[in-house]
Parts: sequence; structure tokens; C-alpha cells
Amino acid sequence: MARLIERESILAYLFMTPGGLVLLLFMAYPFVLGIYLSMTNRMVGFPISDFIGMANYRYLWTDSVFRQTVENTFIYSFFTVPFKLLLGLGLALLLNQTFRFSRAMRAGLLLPWIVPTAISSLAWLMLFDGVLSPFSLLLRDLGVIDQNINFLGSRFNAMASLCIANVWRGIPFFAVSILAGLQAVPEELHEAAALDGANPFQRFVAVTLPVIRSIVLISTLFSVIWTFSDFQLIYVLTKGGPANSTHVFGTYAYQVGMGATDIGTAAAISLYMFPALALFAVVLLRYVRTDE
Repeated sequence: MARLIERESILAYLFMTPGGLVLLLFMAYPFVLGIYLSMTNRMVGFPISDFIGMANYRYLWTDSVFRQTVENTFIYSFFTVPFKLLLGLGLALLLNQTFRFSRAMRAGLLLPWIVPTAISSLAWLMLFDGVLSPFSLLLRDLGVIDQNINFLGSRFNAMASLCIANVWRGIPFFAVSILAGLQAVPEELHEAAALDGANPFQRFVAVTLPVIRSIVLISTLFSVIWTFSDFQLIYVLTKGGPANSTHVFGTYAYQVGMGATDIGTAAAISLYMFPALALFAVVLLRYVRTDE
């Protein structure tokens, strides 16, 4: 018996080894390297660098563009994620019903999610064009505005445009995830609640929501992480402009690292998002575990 357990343990470690190596090579090593680079004055083209400790982190708090970047990232994330959640939840509840072409609609729902971000961002760039935007042309034909809207020309308009594009892209993730959870809700519970006189809203709160709560919370966690680290959409549409007013961590780190060739500071910018995301993940996952 003891030999059998030992053999099973060895076999388990053998199966875990490939996955462990992948995690070490593509996650642990880049993360540790990023921490090291953030504490050096490494520049592109100069392999030799000096260890400077927390100097890059202290410098960033004196950088007005970085402080603006922090504000932009939180605005961008916490304005878009709730909209994606609510719209995705509503869409999932709709598609959970059986009606004509419901399967086709479920398949079409994935299009914004599976289309490469760079391509969809180019489409949004044309939609937000200052001269040829169909939104401006339509509003002018309706007499709502007298001149074209400069969607990407001011901080407010540019940030609002980015949020709209991000919400459009992120809704399918929530809708599909929550739809999968809705499929697991026993129909007998709804029937029993209906017999007790519960209306549709009461059935949703008392029956559906407790079943899908964990899925909603985990989906929200992933969405916050992806939104915090967003790069392609913002880089294609605004590149952090106008006047650095839409930079987030990813775009500003790219500008500093690739444009100014300051790899050490760029690594520090990227790592600044880690404590906030780690704290959010710990709190949310602890709540999920307690709830279960």
C-alpha cells in the first residue's frame, strides 16, 4: 500500500512538472526580472546598469504624468467594469431564454471578444474620426449638433470614447460567463419559488443570484485585471493623448521604456499596479471562499 501511494505521488509530480516549468519560464521569471529591472537604471542599448533600489519608485511620485496615469487607470477601470457587468448580466438573462435564433445570437455574442483587439480598435478609430465619424454625421443630419464632435481631441471626450469601446469589447466575456452559470440553475427552484408567489425579480434575487454569485465575482476580478493592464485599445486610439491625458499603466510604461529607452523606470511603472490588483484579488477571493 505504501509503495502504491509513493508511486502515485511520483506520477503526480511528473504530471505537474511541465505545467510548473511553464509557470516558471513565462510567469515567475519575467515577474522577478521585472522587479530587478525596476530597481536599476537600465537603459535600452546599455547592458550594464547600476542597482539603485527604490529610486525609480520615489521618482515616479514626483512625475505629474505618472500621477495623472494612476488617476486615469482607476477612472478607466472602475467606470467600465460596472457597465460591462450590468450589461453582460442583462444580456445573459436574455439569452438564457429560449426563442427563435437564440443559438445564433449566442454565437454572434462572441464576435467582439474573439476579433483581435488591434483590428476592432482600428474600427473604433474610424468611428471616432474627427472628420468622417458616422456618429457626428448622423447627429448633424438629425440637427442635434452643428459641427463634428472631436471625440479624441479633449481629455473628457477621449476618455469617454475609450470607455465606450472597452465596454463594447468586454460585455461578451461577462455575458458568456454568466450565461454558463445560469444554465446550472435548477429549473425546479424557479418553479417552487413561483408557486410560493415570488415575482421574476424576487426569483432572481433569491434563487438565481446566489447560484451565480461566485461566477460574477470571479468574472469581475478578471475584468478588473485585464482593464488595468489594457494597452492595445488605448494605444491605437489615443496613444495616451491628448497631452498624456489618457495614459494608463501599460501605455505610459511603453512610452517610457520604448520611447525614452528607460527600462528601469518603465518596469517600475508596470509594477505599481501590482499591489492594488493583489489587494483587490485577495479581498474578492476571500469573500468568494467565505460565501461558499
